[in-house]
Amino acid sequence: MDNISIWKEELRSVAREEKVKILSSFFKTGKGEYGEGDIFIGIPVPVNRSVSRHYHSLPLDQIKEMLHDPIHEFRLAGLLALVEAYKRAKGDRDRCHEIYEFYLANTSCCNNWDLVDLSSQYIVGEYMLLTGDDSIVRSLAKSDNMWERRIAIVSTLAQVRKGQLVTAVDIATMLLDSQADLLQKATGWVLREVGKQDEARLRTFLDLHAATMPRTTLRYAIERFTPEQRKHYLSLRSPQQQQ
Repeated sequence: MDNISIWKEELRSVAREEKVKILSSFFKTGKGEYGEGDIFIGIPVPVNRSVSRHYHSLPLDQIKEMLHDPIHEFRLAGLLALVEAYKRAKGDRDRCHEIYEFYLANTSCCNNWDLVDLSSQYIVGEYMLLTGDDSIVRSLAKSDNMWERRIAIVSTLAQVRKGQLVTAVDIATMLLDSQADLLQKATGWVLREVGKQDEARLRTFLDLHAATMPRTTLRYAIERFTPEQRKHYLSLRSPQQQQ
């Protein structure tokens, strides 16, 4: 058996059939939903990671086979192996660049929120930290593809954890008019993390935008505030926006 066949066989051996219906519902695979038609075989993320991190050294063209598999957990497996490969490449700038470029060339495989969230910040985000260049997330934030816009905002978490907040706040501002629930949630999540690093910075942002930003984004952003603070920012919204 070749490497990919062995990898898939190992993953299938830890799949749990009773998880399939739960995961399919959780990731909205029904008709008209954002994950319509996606296929699950029932592998919890920690189990997938424990298997797939051992395949980090495979050639990228083999990992690509996993990234474009119709089975959701196989695509995730490829991403988890790629994340592990990037982690092990620290100090090897050329290898980091190679993995980063490969990831960007295959963003079409990141077509659900877990696939984005478990990969983008650890590859795109870490590469931004390495180079100081945030041009790619500024470009992705303007993409017509919702998942690429989510990659843009979630990737900034790597910088936020290091106290570098400018890019995160800028990308959040760019996405404030988004109508997609999954982008509103991601933007609010990142803003909340900004607040953990610098609450004054978050409050300044909210003073400017709370009255007009999506309710979902606002609620996520103010989760760690006191009840009085949350009430204040929610009260800034117009009666129509309170709906």
